[in-house]
Amino acid sequence: MTRLRAGRGSAGGALRPSRTQLLYFVTVAESGQITRAAAKLHIAQPALSQAIAKLESELGFQLLDRHARGVTLTPSGQIFLGKARRAVDAELDAARTAEALARGEQQILEWGFVMAPPGLHSPGPLRALANAHPEIDIRYRELPFPHTPTHTWLADVDLAVCHVPPPDPEVWSQRIGREPRVVLASTAHPLAGREQLTVREILDERFIGFDDAVDREWAGFWSLDDLRGGPPASITIDRASNGQEILASLAVRSAIITAPASVAAIVTNVDKGVAMIPLTDARSSDVVLAGREDRRNTIVNEVLEFMLGLGAKWYGAPVPPDA
Repeated sequence: MTRLRAGRGSAGGALRPSRTQLLYFVTVAESGQITRAAAKLHIAQPALSQAIAKLESELGFQLLDRHARGVTLTPSGQIFLGKARRAVDAELDAARTAEALARGEQQILEWGFVMAPPGLHSPGPLRALANAHPEIDIRYRELPFPHTPTHTWLADVDLAVCHVPPPDPEVWSQRIGREPRVVLASTAHPLAGREQLTVREILDERFIGFDDAVDREWAGFWSLDDLRGGPPASITIDRASNGQEILASLAVRSAIITAPASVAAIVTNVDKGVAMIPLTDARSSDVVLAGREDRRNTIVNEVLEFMLGLGAKWYGAPVPPDA
C-alpha cells in the first residue's frame, strides 16, 4: 500500500474536507470506478482523479487502491467512508429541509404518492382542497416503494399518501381511511376470469418479486406475508422498486400481486392487459398521510386537517376519532 506523506490533518491541524471533496470520494467509492463516478458527477475524469488525490494528500492517508478494473477502498478508506457518507447525507438533508421551508413560505406543497397519482383516483377531494385553499400550489411527485429509514424515503416531499410506511421517530403518519385489497394479474393468467378470490386460494400462487431495498414488511403486505406468516414460496426473478416495474412484470409473467382497490382500478383502466379480481377476506389496507416532522409546517397541517375531514368520502371507510 502506498504511504502518503502526512497532510495538514495528521499533525493536529484543523483539516476540514469540503462537502465537494467528500461527495466526490463517496461517489467514487460507491461506483467502484473513477470513470463511472465522473459521469455521475458530470465532471471530467482527470479532474476527479486530481480531487481525490488532493484529498488523500491533505488527509495524510490513502483512501483508495487503484487497479485496472477500477478502485477499491483501503482499510482506512473503508472507515472514512462511513463518516464521509454521513456528512454528505447530513448536508444534503439540511439543504432539502431549507428547500421545504422555502416552499412553505411560497405556499407550495410537494405531495408524494406511490403507484397512482391522487388526482386520478380522488379528483373530487383534491378539487375541494383547491377550492378551500386556493393559495396552496400542489406539486405531485411519484415515490419509489418505501425503504428504511422512512425519513430518507420522504426526503424530497412534504407529505405522501400511501399504505402505512415503516415506523420512524422522525416521521408522523395519520390514517385517513381504509380500502380493500384486490388481486392484479395478467388477463392471460388462469385466475383472471374469476369474479372474486379468497386468501386461501392465492397464498401459494407465484408473486412478483420486490427489490431488496424495499422495506420487507411493507412489500410483504402486498404479497400477503401478513396472512401467510412469511414470504411466498415462489416469486419471480423481478426486483420491482416502483409501480411501473410491477406493471411491466405483470405483463410478461404468470404471477400476481395485491394492491389497494383504488390503485388497481386506475391500473386496469389504463392497461387493458391487467385484470383486477376482488379479494374477499384479506385485511383492508390502511391509507395514511405521512411526512417528516421537520417539514410539518402550516401548509402541511392545513392539508392534513382538510383531508381528515374527507377521509370517509375518499376511501369509503370512516376514520375512528381515536385513530
